Amino acid sequence: MVTHDDDRAAPRQRVGPLVEVADLAVCFDGGVDALRGVTFSLDRGESMAIVGESGSGKSTLAHCLAGLIQPPAARGSVRVDGLELLGASDEALRSVRWSTVALALQGSPFNPVVTVGDQVAEPLRDRLGMGAREARSRAAELAQEVLLDPALLDRYAHQLSGGQRRRAALAMVLTLDPALIVLDEPTAGLDPATRQDLVKRIVRLAAEKGFALVVISHDLPDAASMADRTMVLYAGEVMEDGATARVISEPAHPYSWALVNAYPVMTTTKDLRPIRGLPPDPRAVPPGCPYNPRCTQAEPICVEVRPELVHSRDRLVLCHFGGLKTLLSAEGVTKSFGRGRHAVQALSGVSVSVREGESVGVVGPSGSGKSTLARILAGHLALDSGRVELMGEPLPTSWRGADRLRRRRIQLIMQDPADALSPRLSVEDLVAEPLDVVGANGVDRGAEVAGALESVGLPSSGSFLRAYTHQLSGGQLQRIALARALVARPKVLVADEPTAMLDASEQARMLVVLRERQIEMGLGLIYVSHDLASVRKVADRIVVLDEGKVVEEGPSAVVSTTPQSATARLLVDASPAFRLADRQASSERT
Repeated sequence: MVTHDDDRAAPRQRVGPLVEVADLAVCFDGGVDALRGVTFSLDRGESMAIVGESGSGKSTLAHCLAGLIQPPAARGSVRVDGLELLGASDEALRSVRWSTVALALQGSPFNPVVTVGDQVAEPLRDRLGMGAREARSRAAELAQEVLLDPALLDRYAHQLSGGQRRRAALAMVLTLDPALIVLDEPTAGLDPATRQDLVKRIVRLAAEKGFALVVISHDLPDAASMADRTMVLYAGEVMEDGATARVISEPAHPYSWALVNAYPVMTTTKDLRPIRGLPPDPRAVPPGCPYNPRCTQAEPICVEVRPELVHSRDRLVLCHFGGLKTLLSAEGVTKSFGRGRHAVQALSGVSVSVREGESVGVVGPSGSGKSTLARILAGHLALDSGRVELMGEPLPTSWRGADRLRRRRIQLIMQDPADALSPRLSVEDLVAEPLDVVGANGVDRGAEVAGALESVGLPSSGSFLRAYTHQLSGGQLQRIALARALVARPKVLVADEPTAMLDASEQARMLVVLRERQIEMGLGLIYVSHDLASVRKVADRIVVLDEGKVVEEGPSAVVSTTPQSATARLLVDASPAFRLADRQASSERT
């Protein structure tokens, strides 16, 4: 009898990538473009996660890697271990399935009238010529390897739980020790504990056996746990491809960024952000970049010209701009007030940046320089040294000509609405004033005002438009200040303690409105506050200031839970929390 190891020894000596996919396109009947020009390679022993929303082409790609989709539906090239799968003969395809590439399909791909054990053993009998007893013995060994009780092999698929069926499917793809294993949604529908156990087992088996692994999943945390590399698909195209740690923690493409922010995980503290709009109909994928209708940084070139997949930020990114734009950046900002020995150093070498759709929290105790930084970033206060750039160009310092139009792209929301809202103007005139200042000719003033008010949850008609500031509540005034900023259609908002004057209910309402507008407009947000509890619900990153210097910076979840600086620790300890257990214990001691 020829053993499986002997059968696989020669092919595994081949030099070069194990998988080579070039310009792969799949179009099903009815003009459904499932894949559009996918290109990538995978080395032996390498692990890759392929992620994206439903309908992005993930499962179609998995089927192509096993040769299950053939011309004329598929075009391009799919080579596995040197064999071209597209157009290959049935005999050639049969020779590589299970032994070179094994695919575990999504769901429960078991015959309901045959025991699970017989199905796991089938490749052993069919390909290696094992007898029934020997094949069954080997199937039991494989079941143990995937932590499945061998006694369960005598059952039918419907008699097993979802997790048990997943393990049985994993045992089946391991039968012929393939060089490539493709798992399509291996953890979908499982409870967290079962899912975690299965993920750990897959990772361990890949390390022990050395097979290359492709994980198809819409579950970002599980996919990231199983793969060193992640490829993001959207509308059948590769949006981003790079090291998993970089793609998940620092997404470059706007779609990758939106996808990561939409997923609930325990390591984030901010609220979820749904991806605006809907995925495209595969029968009518938009021209240019397929993501352009949903992308907040799209420009005419994104609609007219299809971008190339190019190296950017240590990975491949399909974007005309190399990924998310940096909307605002400040480097080495220094500011002092007064002169000589009476001078007060407000800021010293502060650097901060914010990208498209990103929220950056700036926190610190009173007198740390937060408000000074906010005013400098918004162009309301001159700096002594350093530089501030708005969308790649120096922040304008004048209100003349083109500078006036550029300055509308960044807006400041002040802590006290009374500082920003004239008591002599009605609500309508307050919201419309920024349009008048920048000379927005040809704009329907009334429609713009109404739209801005509605976007922040305020009435857009009737007596409310004629009301004055003394006739309104604090919450209404702060939302008018936000509407006033939004009517200028900015790309960056600098919010200086925007909820400090509000009660808890109005504070929550304000933050929800702010988050919704940010998602819709792709706003970069600098959120300045001493209240870490509110900042952590809004910010992706947190910058901690103390005595005019940055003493800590990092992801919101890290800074707000495991701070490294003394200043951040003080802010965390002082943040409000319901400590009922502590109070109960104190009462019992009393």
